[in-house]
Amino acid sequence: MALQVKGPVILAGAGHMGAAMLAGWLARGLDPRQVIIQDPVVRGAAALLQRTHGLRVETSIAKLDVAPAVIVVAVKPQMMDDVFPALAKLAGPATVVLSIAAGKSMASFEKFLPAHAAVVRAMPNTPAAIGRGVTGAVANAHVSADQRGLCDELLRAVGEVVWLNDESLIDAVTAVSGSGPAYVFLLTEALAQAGRAAGLDHDTALRLARATVSGAGELMNRSDVDPATLRQNVTSPGGTTAAALAVLMRSNHGLQDLLTEAVLAAKQRGRELGR
Repeated sequence: MALQVKGPVILAGAGHMGAAMLAGWLARGLDPRQVIIQDPVVRGAAALLQRTHGLRVETSIAKLDVAPAVIVVAVKPQMMDDVFPALAKLAGPATVVLSIAAGKSMASFEKFLPAHAAVVRAMPNTPAAIGRGVTGAVANAHVSADQRGLCDELLRAVGEVVWLNDESLIDAVTAVSGSGPAYVFLLTEALAQAGRAAGLDHDTALRLARATVSGAGELMNRSDVDPATLRQNVTSPGGTTAAALAVLMRSNHGLQDLLTEAVLAAKQRGRELGR
């Protein structure tokens, strides 16, 4: 079933994440005539989509004949206060604002909007670029069931969606899944470096590490089995994997301690940036 929206869809910001979302919407059948991109310069993937589908692009939008169904804010956080006030004037009673601007609270949008305006704050991650992202989202008290459903559909165009009941948890989502791809990339780097320490040449170690991490990730994606069981399935008692895991899972300064420390540091930094 095609993605159907009752009104215009404004996409403010057509960078990497904005373009990824746009591609997902169009692939799901959203009518290109409903889309309005607001961005001073449209480049890369978004520019290709614009040419292919004949999308409307505006540097700024002074007025619309019909209030937008949704305003998707995908600009850099430091640009939000310059861009959003004018967009807020376009919002109608049924408009929902969907923000993926990192570190910007729902209150930072609500101050520019009429009372009781519907706002959803979301945090996707970079695998959204290939439709394999995961997004944490939270809605304010004024978001209707239909508006939440619309935002869910728009976000699912680039991957899974996890809804939260408390906005304060967004910092934890950012620390786990928003920043998480960087942790996985670092794991791949470290595994390749460890392979070199074990005697492999650079290219062989990197090739093995990349294929192992991506393959294990895809295996987990396709399986309903929990990660702990998948790990145990690879581990023979007294074998090579068990020897390695004894180091990674040691009680003091093992992998779990390091990851917990890292996630908590990211969560704290997110709170600081959101002030």
